[in-house]
Amino acid sequence: MARILIAGAGGAPSEGVIHSLLLSPQQEEIIGMGAAASDLVLSNAKRKYLIPYANDPAYKKELIKVLDKEHPDLIHFQNDLEIYHASLIRDDIMACGTNIYMPRHEVIETCVSKWKSWRAFKRAGIVVPQNIFIRDEADLKLAFKELGDEDGKVWLRAESMGGGGIGSIPTNDYAMAKAWIDRYHGWGNFIAAEMLGCQTVTFLSIWWKGELICGQTRKRAGWIHGNRSASGVTGVTKVGTTCSDEIVTDTAIKSIKAVDHDPHGIFGVDMAYDKNGAPNPTEINISRFFTTILFFTRAGLNMPVIFKDLALYGKRPKLEKRINPLPDGLSWFRGMDTEPRLLAMDEMGRELIQL
Repeated sequence: MARILIAGAGGAPSEGVIHSLLLSPQQEEIIGMGAAASDLVLSNAKRKYLIPYANDPAYKKELIKVLDKEHPDLIHFQNDLEIYHASLIRDDIMACGTNIYMPRHEVIETCVSKWKSWRAFKRAGIVVPQNIFIRDEADLKLAFKELGDEDGKVWLRAESMGGGGIGSIPTNDYAMAKAWIDRYHGWGNFIAAEMLGCQTVTFLSIWWKGELICGQTRKRAGWIHGNRSASGVTGVTKVGTTCSDEIVTDTAIKSIKAVDHDPHGIFGVDMAYDKNGAPNPTEINISRFFTTILFFTRAGLNMPVIFKDLALYGKRPKLEKRINPLPDGLSWFRGMDTEPRLLAMDEMGRELIQL
């Protein structure tokens, strides 16, 4: 029986992957590891190992200990920080006999940097909001002058702090923007961008040596606890709905090819619509599934199983369509400490009583 080691076990991003893998007919043994004990105890992995955070100097040594003990056939990571650091030591991981299915390190390095990925999109001729790298107050003043919308707002975000909207804020107040960057010690690590609309869409895809194996689009209707975040973004989708749009698909694939001429692994392209209705790529979530991956699994597209079948057995899925195989209009409703539900949009209305 093959063994699969999942990092970040117990956290929502990894548990969606674990739940999906546990549905595999091959019934591989799922092992978990993570740096947060309070998360790890919640994991559905068979065995769980507590290790340091990926940026801790002891991380590599402790990871190798786990690999030497468990001899997993495949390892997968679900956090940008860990993906980056694990990618740096991929040769050491593979020397332990463990397979690792990731894009090339330079691709990961581009995608975890919002500035580098934006430059790659722009060079490829993809429609993107104008960005300015904020090194000093002069850059910040230029951003307000050049990028402000009709209300004078710009979008500030950290260049490489990870997902979930960390460090992001929309503002038309220069003093607030300056204080915000000061708060994060962010001079030289922040970007200002033109404001986009609130409607967002994601194209999640798996590639094998330049071949698109499958891709599925999902739009988002709000964020859980978005009203408690300065930016309105928390990274925790409240309602996700399957959809298909040729323009979105084309933009996503062009964005992926802009950062990697030979894609290999998982590429999730986040897009937001501009005032002209065009989807603009804002980032690529590289080498990981999004937190709501169980949505696609329950709907009939088990992408973690497709991923491990490729990595372990070289097995391709049997799909009627490689792009958007799921029907449009399936929605995944989520809340805190409550079981998510999969519903077609017309089913929701039938369950509700209006007085």
